[in-house]
Amino acid sequence: MRAPLANVFQEEENEEINMTPMLDVVFIMLIFFIVTATFVKEAGIDVNRPEAATAVQKERANILVAISDKGEIWINKRQVDVRAVQANIERLHAENPQGSVVIQADKKATTDTLIKVMDAARSAGVFDVSIAAQEA
Repeated sequence: MRAPLANVFQEEENEEINMTPMLDVVFIMLIFFIVTATFVKEAGIDVNRPEAATAVQKERANILVAISDKGEIWINKRQVDVRAVQANIERLHAENPQGSVVIQADKKATTDTLIKVMDAARSAGVFDVSIAAQEA
């Protein structure tokens, strides 16, 4: 009778929890979250946007253009000359045709620079152009 009991105790000591399936699930979840995560795009500088009572949040704003109070134009964290804005917007619009252009102009930016950027966006074939404002 001793022999069968010894085998039972010996089998229980050798049993361990197999962690491989749990690790597989964790890695699959990690990949899922990385793929589905949305990344916040920034124009490159912080601007003091004007307030507007009718400001609404814009979905799918892929192309962000910032205009500083000194008239500097920033796209994708790079300062861009006003003559190169159209080419940059065309390139970014080709990457995502459903995207729109959002211009983040500083309160002290000139209207002349804002109009030039808007014209460049429309010349690039993007007609969904918005100007960013803070909610009042």
